[in-house]
Amino acid sequence: MTQNQIHDSSSNISQDCDLIIVGGGIVGTTLAAALKDSGLQVIIIEAQTLEQAAARQRAYNLSLLSGRIFEGIGVWEEILPKIAPYRNIRLSDGKSPGIVEFIPEDLGTEFLGYVAGHGVMLRALQQFLKTCDGIQWLCSAEVTDMGWEETGVTVAVRVEGEVRQLRSRLIVGADGARSRVRERSLISTRGWKYWQSCLTFEIQHQHPCNDTAFERFWHTGPMGVLPLPENRCQIVLTAPHATAKALKELDEASFLQELETRLGGVLGKVEVISDRLVFPVQLMQCDRYARSRLALVGDAAHCCHPVGGQGLNLGLRDAAALAQVLREAHQREEDIGSLTALQRYEQWRKGENLAILGFTDFLDRAFSNQWLPFIFLRRLGLWMLRYLQPVKVFALALMTGLKGRAPELAQY
Repeated sequence: MTQNQIHDSSSNISQDCDLIIVGGGIVGTTLAAALKDSGLQVIIIEAQTLEQAAARQRAYNLSLLSGRIFEGIGVWEEILPKIAPYRNIRLSDGKSPGIVEFIPEDLGTEFLGYVAGHGVMLRALQQFLKTCDGIQWLCSAEVTDMGWEETGVTVAVRVEGEVRQLRSRLIVGADGARSRVRERSLISTRGWKYWQSCLTFEIQHQHPCNDTAFERFWHTGPMGVLPLPENRCQIVLTAPHATAKALKELDEASFLQELETRLGGVLGKVEVISDRLVFPVQLMQCDRYARSRLALVGDAAHCCHPVGGQGLNLGLRDAAALAQVLREAHQREEDIGSLTALQRYEQWRKGENLAILGFTDFLDRAFSNQWLPFIFLRRLGLWMLRYLQPVKVFALALMTGLKGRAPELAQY
């Protein structure tokens, strides 16, 4: 294939490349960045402008492995000074006095994780990609059609009212849970919508220490408290749909009273400093992550319950794993879009993702339950985490991404 070849005609523009990534969010740009210096020509199709894509007001839990992936790519020095590392994790079951505390010494690491703003990560990746040869952007662009052939895929893209026909050896869907790439490829999914919605918002507090992440389990659903710079925290509160909606609509004074009850005074006096956003929660796993000329990454391939903050981290591992598979195939002069090559990615990631999906589902169901046998079992589980060090270390390694196969760029 002639790379990066552009042909002009009166009706359209045809452009050949090796890889088209649909979706210029954090996962899609991480995949492109991980392919730096690979020799592959990449086009990223993003529905918004770069500024609009980075403007999303949300923060994410970032695992130790995700930090290592960013470090291996070369963007970590730009990201780390602008985010909040945390040294401790505290798990508790409602108002039960039994608290499990994880500390860095449990893993022999400096931190246990990070909390990073969406814009901080995406802007760093966008800036990094400007320095990479072979990466092109099509922004404010809409994929209108896709066609698969034996040797490639053709993608019709509308940009500024003009339809361009792009031809590539491989297309990657990084376009979220409602992935149009997945829908057009007729890949089916399994899963369910939970009885819960997530309420997210930011707070400011006056506690002198801001290096602890909290996960408090209530019978209505878990509540995560993630530290941010400048004594701020991101709250991710899961509750039944009606409860989440009612909390969103409470007046400020009543909402603060409810919030302080749920926090149990761990942060002292707090102030809500952002809008309260509500979104439904679902579990989803694709039947396939790959077919000939197609791969899915991130939320396009799977979605999990937000307990533990695993969603974005799974997507970053997908991106790093797929980049490694594509690099190795290209170096061996294999067809990067062949099912043989892409199945190596699917076999690597599908089982590991399913384990996390099952783990988060179990946590939510076990703790969002007032049935006495479940209460006994979860209290027993917390007791084991407190007093059985091998169990504690295993659970912590799982949550921080240190269990399973790590991509080469995260190994050092």
